[in-house]
Amino acid sequence: MTRPTPAAPATGSDDALFGPGASDYARYRPGLPEAAVRLLAATQHGVPDPVLLDLGTGTGQVPRALLPVLRELVHIDLVDVNQPMLEAALATLEPVRGACTVDAFTGAAHTFAPASPGWAPSLITCSRSFHWMARAEVLALADRVATPHAVVAIMGDGSLWTHQADWTTALRELIQTYLGEDRRAGTSGTYAEPGRSYQDDLAESAFSDVTEHSFPVARTWRPEDVLGYLRTTSFARPALFAGRHPAFEAEALQLLQTHARGGVLNEDSMFTVLLARRPGGDA
Repeated sequence: MTRPTPAAPATGSDDALFGPGASDYARYRPGLPEAAVRLLAATQHGVPDPVLLDLGTGTGQVPRALLPVLRELVHIDLVDVNQPMLEAALATLEPVRGACTVDAFTGAAHTFAPASPGWAPSLITCSRSFHWMARAEVLALADRVATPHAVVAIMGDGSLWTHQADWTTALRELIQTYLGEDRRAGTSGTYAEPGRSYQDDLAESAFSDVTEHSFPVARTWRPEDVLGYLRTTSFARPALFAGRHPAFEAEALQLLQTHARGGVLNEDSMFTVLLARRPGGDA
């Protein structure tokens, strides 16, 4: 059974940022490394009736990757501020969820309220989205709703804006010629680096027992796929360019084709997973 939960009145659905690009998001955003998926699944070995709470789920990449390897999952809660993303996630999971039930909650992560209160999460995941959240409040929520030995997994690998390579540097400089020097973020404004690390956030939370796991990732991009990816980002989404977006894409495609070798662009990245437990929780 899949059930979408109505939007939380206090937060609503932030469809302006990524809503129009949900299909591009599903198509162009890189998935999780297989080793990271196996690590997440291993945290639930021996857990009776594991339940997943995926915060900032987007198009459901985390549960979609976990379902084939963690077949014991009995319930999944999806949380996102964006209703079209949640609809895409539900559609993605429907053919593969089997007997696992799925609920969707539209709203900010720290306002989550389960539609099925009997399902306390044993695994809480947050992939490439923790920086958007009220982090202390999210961790307090996790403490309230999770099982005693639950695992919180905060993970990510940066973006093409932060990746250091000749072609990403040139691409970033091109974006800046159109949008200004500062990195754009959200529906308006610019991005500010967090004043503290995720490890610091976790150290002051109930989930202060933290282990860090890093997985090297080698990706290849076609120039056209980079353009698709950019449409899904907060720093280069089409609305930021207004009427200049077609000109930007034409110039960006030419730039990327110039840097491509054998028709592809290489990205060597690192996917990091922070596994956090309450002190005394199972290793």
